[in-house]
Formats: sequence, C-alpha cells, structure tokens
Amino acid sequence: MQRFTVSLVLLAAALPVAAHGQSTATGNVAVGGNVALICILGDPTPSLVDLGQMVTTSGPRAGRIATIASRSVALAGSFCNFAGSAVKVDATALRSADTTAPPAGFARAVNFTATATGWATTAAAATTAAVANGSSATASGTGSTQPLPKISDIGLTLSGFTAPGDAILVAGSYSGTIVVTLGPAATAQ
Repeated sequence: MQRFTVSLVLLAAALPVAAHGQSTATGNVAVGGNVALICILGDPTPSLVDLGQMVTTSGPRAGRIATIASRSVALAGSFCNFAGSAVKVDATALRSADTTAPPAGFARAVNFTATATGWATTAAAATTAAVANGSSATASGTGSTQPLPKISDIGLTLSGFTAPGDAILVAGSYSGTIVVTLGPAATAQ
C-alpha cells in the first residue's frame, strides 16, 4: 500500500498549476492617432524658365515681341491626402527692371498665360494683362475641386506671350513670377 500512495503524490505534482483553480485576467488598451491634412507640391522642374531674347531683332517686326514657344514645368509627385483640394495659379507678367514710364509706342511688360493641369477636371489658368508701363500685371485662376485624395504630376504650361498693344519692348531685363498653390478648395481660391 505504501507504493500506491507514493504514486498518487507524484501524479498530483505532475498536474498543471491551472488545475488548482487559478484564473486569467485581461485588459484592453486603446490606441489612436491623427493624420494631418497635407498637400505637397513636387519641386518645379525646371525651376527657372529662361525665355532668352524676347524680341525680333531684324525685319519689319524688329523690336516687337518674337513668337515665343510654350514652355512646360513639371511638379512631379504632388499630392493631397484628403478630399476637396484645388490648384490655384497666381501669375505676374514679365516686367522691365526699369520702372520709369515708357515713351509712346513702347512697353515694359510681357503678358502670358499660365495653366496648371493634371489635378482636377478643370485646369487652373491665369492670363496676365499688364499695360505698357507694367501696372495691372497680376492674374489668378483656380481649377475645379478634386473630390478624392490624389497623387499626381501637375504640369504648368506658359504660353501666349504678348506685349501690350504689340508695342516695341524697351531694352533691359524682364522678370515675372508664377505661384502655384495646392490646398483645400476653400482656401485655394
């Protein structure tokens, strides 16, 4: 009989601890976070558009604006991570560094159209309408609203270069700017 008792003691020692009535407890931990509304424009390539010589240098149109081919700028990998975004274009005509009033028949401004495509159904376009002295040089345009988050290459085209009244351009350096804004549709306008 002694042998049987020893076997029962060994058998009881081999049973798992849970068999002795131990319980398990669980707890829940909530994890959360936020994602900010973000729009990023790709770097403009090229970042400088050099039109070179803008006037015809000989013949009956000497001194008047030459035919300038359209130029393109890419803003690759642009994105907004939310619905309801738009592209806006603000353009300033090219104006002479010399701001004195030009003589009659001359101009110190070159107008153009800047068009941003590739974001929403309707492109954003702005056509400058500076007068001969370079005033009234800015224009703005906003494209339609993009209804979904999007990543896309935005193309910017500069075209339709003209001088006010087809006047003769005063010699010198000319510069203008284009600002492309990508953001919520309500603030892009």
